[in-house]
Amino acid sequence: MLPFIVAGLVVLVDQATKAIAAANLSYGNSIPAVGGLVSFTLVENTGAGFGLFRNQVLILVFISGAAIFFTVYYMLKKRPGYYLPFALILGGAAGNLIDRLRFGHVIDFIDLHWWPVFNFADSCITIGSVMLFFIIFRGKDASRTV
Repeated sequence: MLPFIVAGLVVLVDQATKAIAAANLSYGNSIPAVGGLVSFTLVENTGAGFGLFRNQVLILVFISGAAIFFTVYYMLKKRPGYYLPFALILGGAAGNLIDRLRFGHVIDFIDLHWWPVFNFADSCITIGSVMLFFIIFRGKDASRTV
């Protein structure tokens, strides 16, 4: 049950930060933050990561739905050590799916200037994937790794 709570919190934070960004930023303008290392730049992402599948909403909704299904499936089969990475991936995928269903695109707003603009959900998917990679790569009892 705890992984689903974590995933739900990821969705809530993701949707809240996107709503704040959409309400306070305008498209095409950047607001520097953290000494200019980061900017807040509102972007409509009609594709997946790195611009793949631009304007292919139905394909991306299907891929997101499949990713959510398999994440839940594997999360239910694995030991508790896998729960956090799966919960982060699940919450991030669900957060971006909500945007695709509501708007036909994903709202991105975190701009590092050297990386494509992203959002909280993208960060959670990335962190969860890296954690999962290390758990699998280490090949040890995952229940002791997280």
